[in-house]
Amino acid sequence: MLDRLAAFIVGEGNWLPIAMTMALAAVAAGWNLDADRSRAARTQRAMNIFVGVTLLVMGLAHLAAVTVKLLQGTLAAGPVVLYLIGIAIVVPSSLLVVYAGGRSAALNIWMAVTLVLLGLINIPLAIPPLLSVAYGKYSRTRGGVWIIVTFVLVNLALFTGGMMFLLSGARTFEEFNRLR
Repeated sequence: MLDRLAAFIVGEGNWLPIAMTMALAAVAAGWNLDADRSRAARTQRAMNIFVGVTLLVMGLAHLAAVTVKLLQGTLAAGPVVLYLIGIAIVVPSSLLVVYAGGRSAALNIWMAVTLVLLGLINIPLAIPPLLSVAYGKYSRTRGGVWIIVTFVLVNLALFTGGMMFLLSGARTFEEFNRLR
């Protein structure tokens, strides 16, 4: 039982669909709490919460996976660097959740830059925070609608890719790439 739990925690493809589902639940739960705000403010807050919760769960999952691998003795790299990577994701994403309704552009940019610096493979994950920043700048124009549509489509593509990875049975990105 513990071996299966450990395998699930360290599975690279398990967490994106879970994180995005939790983010959608957080947005849905909070949508009516902002009923007194403008539609643009509610939408901005929803985008920030979605990005923040998704990346917070991913960062916490990374930290959990590092811990499990460290305890198993299978950690390939130094734990300090790997923990710092997790912290670099958890800190801005948790702040984004806390300050979702306020000035969040800097936090979204911090999150996007952090993801790209951690590897070009993370560029798709960096797009939603940047779209949230763009919406903050152009929410009152027709462009705001297109930013929302793009945000939804990008996240649907990420979720679909995450589900394909999860359902493939691959445990690493390398295994998944060989299946394609």
